[in-house]
Amino acid sequence: MTTNKTCDHTSVGVLVFRDTKLLLIDRKRPPFGLAAPAGHVDSHGDEGMSESERFQRAAKEELQEETGLTATKLSLIDEGRKENACRCTDGSWHHWRIYEADAVGELAPSTDETNGAFWCTRDQMEDLLEGKSIRMPYGEVTLEPIWKEWFEKLDILSRFEVAL
Repeated sequence: MTTNKTCDHTSVGVLVFRDTKLLLIDRKRPPFGLAAPAGHVDSHGDEGMSESERFQRAAKEELQEETGLTATKLSLIDEGRKENACRCTDGSWHHWRIYEADAVGELAPSTDETNGAFWCTRDQMEDLLEGKSIRMPYGEVTLEPIWKEWFEKLDILSRFEVAL
């Protein structure tokens, strides 16, 4: 499924920990699966912004749009090119920047973009990384493939311990 929009090949992802749990969303639209809040950087209203500012703006917007949370601090933890498809025309790869964020507010997942959101425990993440599914009220879900790749690269299980 593609959209009429041409891919800009830039994406952000945002990791938010609370009480040693990691925020995950369940995507309502392709690519399906559990993921950290994420999306394209897109260029709209970016005139005069540096590349870094554009990526940070996108990270804050995606977190807000998908979860209702407001990022109060962003820290870049990794970046790189990944071969991952999206719904946009020519969307076969992306240059990603992954941030860890402090966030405030009540979790209010977007009903347009997600089937819901939840705070994932370390044990649940272990299962997801092993390819197992998580039971949600509407069925079984697994990690979106690109997020399995990112979580393995970031050694996400070790980050649960430092989030104490």
